[in-house]
Amino acid sequence: MQPTETIQVETETVGCDGGGGALGHPMVYLTLTAGGHVDCPYCGRHFVLKEGAKTSHGH
Repeated sequence: MQPTETIQVETETVGCDGGGGALGHPMVYLTLTAGGHVDCPYCGRHFVLKEGAKTSHGH
């Protein structure tokens, strides 16, 4: 089994399609938690907020 891919992002909402083109999965939009991370329920990619990036949680 391949290790889960970690992707650093600068926005609190991210889109994931599995990155495999036609072999990926449907596009889903995910919102980072207050802790600055979220996992894709389809492929398990782990999205984390890039150090120093700011979100508008609690706007």
